[in-house]
Amino acid sequence: QINQQSTGGPGPCYLMVDSTDSLVIATNYSGGSIGVLPINDDGSLGELTDFIQHEGSSINTRRQEKAHAHSVNIDKSNAHAYVCDLGMDKVFVYDIDHANGKLTPSAQGSVDEVAGEGPRHFDFHPSGKYVYVINELGCTITLYNLGADGSLTPVQTVPSLPEGWEGDNTTADIHVSPDGDFVYGSNRGHDSLVIYGIDQATGKMTYIGHQSTLGNEPRNFAITPDGAFLLAENQNSDTIVTFKRESDGTLTATGSVIDVPAPVCIQFMPVGG
Repeated sequence: QINQQSTGGPGPCYLMVDSTDSLVIATNYSGGSIGVLPINDDGSLGELTDFIQHEGSSINTRRQEKAHAHSVNIDKSNAHAYVCDLGMDKVFVYDIDHANGKLTPSAQGSVDEVAGEGPRHFDFHPSGKYVYVINELGCTITLYNLGADGSLTPVQTVPSLPEGWEGDNTTADIHVSPDGDFVYGSNRGHDSLVIYGIDQATGKMTYIGHQSTLGNEPRNFAITPDGAFLLAENQNSDTIVTFKRESDGTLTATGSVIDVPAPVCIQFMPVGG
């Protein structure tokens, strides 16, 4: 360990490093806030250069009683940060001031999700034209068009659960395949990955199917950088299960199962890292 710094609020749950390796942006779920920290030349973290407190709530009195900033993603231009706030049913759009380590609301400011949906995680399409947001409480995925100015325009919302299925479920993670042809989302309760095909011309989704993660509570999963495999993390059954990605987007278990206590996040080291 080199050092540690406060994120400014309770319950930090997600962070992103900008493409210049100069800033870390972290979201605090319990606090409903965002902290920005500089990265020094030796890799250590400086003290907060910015702190943003979200204020608001939505219709689910148990889960949306206040702001809950759940994730942050930075676009390819390194100019905009997108924060999903589950408690407020909003996706916030911030302009990044790298020189001063500050976030300022974009011209759009934020986009509203349908009340009660609870936006959680977010992923970009490799074309840079679309983004996909998985909604934890509504068990849905929403497609947004991504404007040249970083703005978001909602286009389509689809379910993460099979038609007619009943039971307790929350969604967790979402990833677009490197080729941009498919989007995957995880269900905790149904314990599955939902698979949608993507129309490259419009970004719209067409249902492909569901794949059991062969475990319980798939909080997180990751696709290998070459797109060949998908690794699903089952938090409550202590396993990471590997699937081969087929050409039609479906998944086939390879038989590889790694025992890991309560896995909740997996990242691939960049080539040459």
